[in-house]
Amino acid sequence: MATASCQPILPRFGTGAALACLLALAGCDQARELVDSRTPRERYLDGLYRAGLGDNALARDWLAAGAQALTDPPTVTSPHHEEVSLPTSDPAAIGLRIELRRGQLARFDVGLPGDTATAIFLDVWLAEGARDSAARAVAESKRGERWVAFEPRADGWYIFRAQPELLRGGRFSVSLAVAPTLAFPVSGYGERAIMSRWGAPRDGGRRRHEGIDIFAPRGTPVIAGAGGEVAEVGENELGGLVVWLRDEFGNTQYFAHLLSQRVVEGQVVVQGDTIGLVGNTGNARTTPPHLHFGIYRRGEGAVDPYWFVHRSGKSIPRLAVDTTLLGGFARVRVVSAVARRAPFQRADTLRRLNRADSVRVLGATGGWFRVQLGDGSQGFLAAGSAERISEPERPGTRGTGVVSAP
Repeated sequence: MATASCQPILPRFGTGAALACLLALAGCDQARELVDSRTPRERYLDGLYRAGLGDNALARDWLAAGAQALTDPPTVTSPHHEEVSLPTSDPAAIGLRIELRRGQLARFDVGLPGDTATAIFLDVWLAEGARDSAARAVAESKRGERWVAFEPRADGWYIFRAQPELLRGGRFSVSLAVAPTLAFPVSGYGERAIMSRWGAPRDGGRRRHEGIDIFAPRGTPVIAGAGGEVAEVGENELGGLVVWLRDEFGNTQYFAHLLSQRVVEGQVVVQGDTIGLVGNTGNARTTPPHLHFGIYRRGEGAVDPYWFVHRSGKSIPRLAVDTTLLGGFARVRVVSAVARRAPFQRADTLRRLNRADSVRVLGATGGWFRVQLGDGSQGFLAAGSAERISEPERPGTRGTGVVSAP
């Protein structure tokens, strides 16, 4: 039967033969995927066990490397791009920690130019805090895809992990970028026009501002931040002329102090359609024209709309390192150096290193190397502090032997 052929009884093969069996099982795995709720990583691990490799030392090292990538990984900001080189015979994984806000969309991409066969497992984990390990998985890439997009449901710290399958590594790139989920609601303007943020006191402190105020000339078009259906067009004492829009993300967008409304109830709009014009109606009659923009969620009430429209003005720093060191070993060439928790000069210290201490170079971004220390932890070392060596110093010879030879 076809089902029986998917679950052969395997003898104790060597690594090469067992991996060949994994390839034969791949077709069966694809057939199961339609009804299998497990992640691609979980299905891959199950394949290892079915092929008799679950207790193999290499498989255990692979699992340990994946777990290590979730334990206090380096911290980055958006946008982040890193050139990476992982050894094929010594399992490793890359982890990135980043702070995300409600209303943002993060996308994690891996690039392997010219390689369409290697499986790369990408997943996203919620961390308990800025320095804590991963708590639970919240998203993962689909089978065969080398990217994963994630929209957080709550503010917090998240860990993005990338790990190639067993005996596959080499040179590739990872990118992490964060963008707002909504378009800026005043046409032709950006967040510099925001003059009042969420939580600012109102009415002598009797209430707090539940939105953001965006100042622009009277009559400037106000646009839909995302597509949806107009729920209400009306007028009230505080907001003056207002529009409520239920969007495709489950938000209700609120537009207030309008000079005029350009939609009707029940109208379906797409992102960028004109909702109304900037004015100062309602309790804004004594202020310059501006849009009060709010976001409401069913069962929650008002939420901070700033991160729904905030777009970082940062750019990816130019790569300024000797990339021939990637995938190899380096040693500290200065009297002392600091491995940091992020690729920034003022980032927290991970470990202080002395001259001739050796590290493994796994990646590079800007003027920094991602390095792996002897305990498996990863941080960033200023590229000018390192020089190439053919293999690390063994403990007790020179330096402290931060990384010992395989």
